[in-house]
Amino acid sequence: MAKKNLPFTKSQIEKIVEKYPTPFHIYDEKGIRDNARNLVKAFSWNKGFKEYFAVKACPNPYIMKILKEEGFGSDCSSLPELILSEKVGIIGENIMFTSNETPAYEYKKAMELGAIINLDDITHIQYIEDNLGKLPDLLSFRYNPGPLREGNTIIGKPEEAKYGFTKEQLFEGYKIIKEKGVKRFGLHTMVASNELNPDYFIETVRMLLELVLEINREVGIKFEFINMGGGIGIPYRPEQKSVDIIYVSNGIKNLFETMLKGSGMEDLKLFMENGRMITGPFGYLVTRAIHKKNIYKKYIGVDACMANLMRPGMYGAYHHITVLGKEDAEKNMVYDVVGSLCENNDKFAIDRQLPQIDIGDIIVIHEAGAHGYAMGFNYNGKLRSAELLLKEDGSVEMIRRAETIEDYFATLDFSRL
Repeated sequence: MAKKNLPFTKSQIEKIVEKYPTPFHIYDEKGIRDNARNLVKAFSWNKGFKEYFAVKACPNPYIMKILKEEGFGSDCSSLPELILSEKVGIIGENIMFTSNETPAYEYKKAMELGAIINLDDITHIQYIEDNLGKLPDLLSFRYNPGPLREGNTIIGKPEEAKYGFTKEQLFEGYKIIKEKGVKRFGLHTMVASNELNPDYFIETVRMLLELVLEINREVGIKFEFINMGGGIGIPYRPEQKSVDIIYVSNGIKNLFETMLKGSGMEDLKLFMENGRMITGPFGYLVTRAIHKKNIYKKYIGVDACMANLMRPGMYGAYHHITVLGKEDAEKNMVYDVVGSLCENNDKFAIDRQLPQIDIGDIIVIHEAGAHGYAMGFNYNGKLRSAELLLKEDGSVEMIRRAETIEDYFATLDFSRL
């Protein structure tokens, strides 16, 4: 069983807490950069390879700027995410805009930025023409394979998902946009989330390559890229293993070399849009034990709550917990670690074996760097916490301040009461 290591010590966190009270999210810059470089290196055999970071996973411009410096683009699905990318300097075809049920003004902004637009439905072709007057020169479609592929517990069965074109609609859609003058084409899919089986991603690429070859023959268009989506999982549990990126890369490389030979598309670009595996392992929610309660079970109440990290309450997801200073202590207690929401699913851990926790102990919740802060909310009047960056030189920078009561009331006009 792998040990869950931390990029900081108890003494470092104690100094940080003096300036930035708990709870807060903290991200490890070195870990993020090293991870990004390893991904780019693994797929360097593909000259057009591009990782479009899924902004929804960690929508902080400081994190996005780090990833831009490592050669990443942005995968966006809303107007604010497009604007975040623009402010960081990620523009043009460094943006992949994949959204669904999209209002016209969001398509308009994407086109103004020169983003690659990835349509979710065949009716959106006419919708763009009707609302914006023209189609872009480059269009991509999102494919939903339905029962031909299995999804997983997070994203669900593809045939029950709201996303994407059917296979028949793909052929029809590409014929339509070819006739309308679109010159450049891509194909995208996204059929799993937090998947740890490396073969799943190789088979996803096989499916996409079979499709582009078939569409090329029937419709007569040449594809510039395939986007295999994201979904590469991370080992939330100590006994789990990371996805072997080199194995995935070698498997996909073999498919490109064998399937595309003689097709005229040997230069096909490979895109992906991971979020979780880019920042997830390198973000931590730091909180403090403020209450102990013994009734039918033993509870540790912390100053964070589900508003700071929704996944355990929403999915029953496991997040590892370290009690700082007690890493090697015997795990001789069984606790529910809970927050203060008036909801009984506000729990970070249930029946978790941990060392004895005392009031004031600092608790670190691992793998909170993706879909952590991003999924925060204000239910029960809870305020979202600060985000901090642990820089490569060991210093700490606040990259988002904590919300205040004034922020919470900012959209209200009390003067008219």
